[in-house]
This record gives sequence, C-alpha cells and structure tokens, in this order.
Amino acid sequence: MSKASRILNGALETEFRTVKAMMEIYCKQNHASEKLCSDCEALLLYAETKLDRCPYGENKPTCNKCPIHCYKPEQKQQMKAVMRYSGPRMLIPHPILSIRHLLHERRDVPKKPEAGQSNRSKRKAKSTS
Repeated sequence: MSKASRILNGALETEFRTVKAMMEIYCKQNHASEKLCSDCEALLLYAETKLDRCPYGENKPTCNKCPIHCYKPEQKQQMKAVMRYSGPRMLIPHPILSIRHLLHERRDVPKKPEAGQSNRSKRKAKSTS
C-alpha cells in the first residue's frame, strides 16, 4: 500500500490513512467532489500535523479517548462531523481500517508520555544525528 503521509510512519501512518479515508467519504457525499475540496484538504493537513506532534507518538490513543485535546475548537467540530458521518460508512469500502480503528478505541489510554515521544521530535532527532 502506498504511503498516504509525507511525514508519518507506523501506527501514526495507519491512523492518518483512516482519517484520510473518512475525509474522502465525507467530502464526496457532502461536497460533491471526487477529490478532496480545499476545505477538506486543509483539515486533512491539519490532522496530519496534529498526529505528527502528538506527545503520545506511536502509543497514541484514539482522539475521542485522549486526555490531551490538541485540536482547535473549529477543527475539532469539523472533524467530529466527518467522523460521525463517515464512521458508519467505512466498513464496506475500508473493512481493515475500520476494524483496526474499532479495536484501537477499546485500548486503555496510556499514561502521560515523557517529552520527546512525538513523531516530530523523533524525526528531528534523526536529522540532527
């Protein structure tokens, strides 16, 4: 499977692919667009940035269970609308991503991470060494 993100890897990349699939379903049905419209593209880029900077890094809980609310109110509301609409419609076109996400939601939230666990921090550390 091709890489969906230019900066994410591993579990964060999988989460980004799930968000991207949900955004595509939402935008196609609500904005009558085959490709993501500019608003949805901007929200997806915002989500990618937030995943990159998540202090939990690879151990990130699902956003709805996370004690750290990093989205700004407007983007949080937009993403909730996307998730509410697309979540029930994900199983047929993306069964593996859907099941993986549902299983991930059932996990316990890990304790607060130490500094430097974000994907961004690890990427910067690699580039300086």
